[in-house]
Amino acid sequence: MFNVLFLCTGNSARSIMAEVLLNNCSDGRFKAYSAGSKPAGKVNPIALELLNNAQLQTEGLRSKSWDEFSQPGAPHMDLIITVCDSAKGEVCPTWPGHPALAHWGIEDPVVAGSDDVKPFKDALRYLENRIRLFAELPVEKLEHLKLQQHLQEIAALDDADDA
Repeated sequence: MFNVLFLCTGNSARSIMAEVLLNNCSDGRFKAYSAGSKPAGKVNPIALELLNNAQLQTEGLRSKSWDEFSQPGAPHMDLIITVCDSAKGEVCPTWPGHPALAHWGIEDPVVAGSDDVKPFKDALRYLENRIRLFAELPVEKLEHLKLQQHLQEIAALDDADDA
């Protein structure tokens, strides 16, 4: 199983939606998580309503800090994807195992207003498209990504020995 962590600042909408989408479409090949640098403390009700209307499993969702995933005993992440430009620019914790990093900039639907559903639908659609493509990647491509990551780690160790 390939572990993926979706990050945004508030962990109330975009990263939560990405977590749910990947967990619901991956046929057990992926385990998705989400977190935020400054978690809102609750899942946005519009995001939750859209996910429930799509008949996606949302039980147990909560807004949480990315610190939970940098601690000993946290699940090992293979890939971390930021979904907002703010989180991309922040100083992240040191992730155990040095996972691969990617950025999928998605407009923050929460900023648009408390009862405007359209930005949430747009964010969900963008995430659905990206996650569908990601989930269709052949496993051997993902294994290559891990191999590439390990080779980079070996090079970094070698560079440290030379210093």
